[in-house]
Amino acid sequence: MTRRLFGSAAAIVVAAAAGVIVVAVLQHFATSEQAAERRALIERSAALTRAALAPGSALACLDGAIGETAGDACEKAVFASPGAVAAAVAYEGERLSILAAAFDLSKQGDAQVMAALAGARRAVELDRYGLAAHVLAVREGCTVAQCPALAMFTDTTALNANLKAQAFETYVARYAPDWGKPTEPALPPVAAAPPSAEATPAVAVAAPPPSEPHDTQGTARPVDKRWKFPSADSIPAVSIMNTEPKLSKSAELPEPKVDPDLAKALGGNAAPAKRDEPARLPPARPQAEAAPAAGPR
Repeated sequence: MTRRLFGSAAAIVVAAAAGVIVVAVLQHFATSEQAAERRALIERSAALTRAALAPGSALACLDGAIGETAGDACEKAVFASPGAVAAAVAYEGERLSILAAAFDLSKQGDAQVMAALAGARRAVELDRYGLAAHVLAVREGCTVAQCPALAMFTDTTALNANLKAQAFETYVARYAPDWGKPTEPALPPVAAAPPSAEATPAVAVAAPPPSEPHDTQGTARPVDKRWKFPSADSIPAVSIMNTEPKLSKSAELPEPKVDPDLAKALGGNAAPAKRDEPARLPPARPQAEAAPAAGPR
């Protein structure tokens, strides 16, 4: 009897140990599966980020934390064309799918997955252009009153506001009239400004020959040899005391002709008045002889 009881107890212990081992193995497999799924979700998020950072892509503007100035410029890029808007909606939809799968994995006991995707979750919570709210409304049927998908976020202020205001539809209505219009031609490049004086290499310039100092005091100086002046012998003598010579007949002005009838009508004399002879200058007085020098006394 004792042997039977001992055998039964041993069997129970073995069964319990086997159960513990099985549970541990199952937990190990579950943990490994969760880790593999977590790694897969992190890799999907990293691939999505790499696609957003591709050259010429405007998807990086959906990060939400780029600031007001850059955000205004990004707004035009995100809504520049129907293709750009479709790409942005697809990008935001894929990010929401990754977050939804991670949230389900966290509910199964994985406490690391949501922390690993904290950056993506924060970008969706900011929802700068209303894309996340639009995807939730279309795909999940979310409204302001009811949206179970919002449970995976910690801050739903912006998402609720965009759901209520339909922010995405407002942006589309603003930019849709410009879709298909020809873009304005680019302005020609502005000519480069001339290099500054500091950048221009110095060029040696020959200095002008020194000039003679300017005489401002009237000091007599020798005349240059290249100037020639006439001698005093070549200038005829002129006396201001001599009588002026008479004009020749050809140089005199003709006598004016007067109509006799017109002179009678005016009561004047028909004969023209004689021209006044020029006043004669007095004869030149002889120059006084020089007084003899006084002799010695």
